[in-house]
Amino acid sequence: MKLSDLPIVEEVFESGANDRVFDSLLLIGPVLIVGIAIAGRSWLTIGIAIAYVLFFVAYVVYRGLSN
Repeated sequence: MKLSDLPIVEEVFESGANDRVFDSLLLIGPVLIVGIAIAGRSWLTIGIAIAYVLFFVAYVVYRGLSN
């Protein structure tokens, strides 16, 4: 069984922008939020959240400029 076989993941991949990186970023966001809520606020979780947001914004800008 692959990750893309899961019902929610499959729907996102099929209805998404046909971009695996963007779809993966959308799926990782809620998991990241839950992980931070469970782990608590620390320098590590803040760094992970900042890195995620920066990568997401950079990727969206990159895709916007490349198309």
